[in-house]
Amino acid sequence: MPASILPSFFIYCYVGAITPGPANLCSLSAALRYGRGPALRQWRGLFTGFFIISMVSVAASFLLGAVLERYVTVLSWVGAAYILWLAWHTLRSSGDPAAREAAAPGFRTGLLVQLANVKVMVFCMVALTSYVLPYSGSFWSLLAVGLFLPFTGPIANLAWLFAGASLQRLFAEHGRAADILMAASLALCAVSLVWPR
Repeated sequence: MPASILPSFFIYCYVGAITPGPANLCSLSAALRYGRGPALRQWRGLFTGFFIISMVSVAASFLLGAVLERYVTVLSWVGAAYILWLAWHTLRSSGDPAAREAAAPGFRTGLLVQLANVKVMVFCMVALTSYVLPYSGSFWSLLAVGLFLPFTGPIANLAWLFAGASLQRLFAEHGRAADILMAASLALCAVSLVWPR
């Protein structure tokens, strides 16, 4: 990747990482509902899932290159359906303290959320196919960027997590409204994945 496109690449990484998406909203929601400890356990799963997706994206980009671009639209629709399911689940579990305690997030929850997170799949594939492959088909170039990518999204997840932990007391008083807002944000994420195509 030429040095001249590094600013564009870093802006892409920042915007893709910090904007609301399933992992960021799950980090915020976990911190609001359960506090910092359980949310950090979930974050470790989110990081691991992001790392796995990044490495699979490196391998797929190296082996298949531009052929994968055909499947981005299909993955976007699948991801949008999954995000809508998350929104529905957020609304449905709102206001039920027993359900909240029984469903405290952990490593596995974070891992599964991230492995099904189409935003991350598309993010990694676009980073590799747009910023690396046009300049180098080298496996090592792809791997270098692939090893960098897991430090973008999960760091943003931490920002959302700590924001949620610091606002936990405020949102405890307005739990239903916060759940509606998060569900609406997830629905907006789903729509943005597929509209307009």
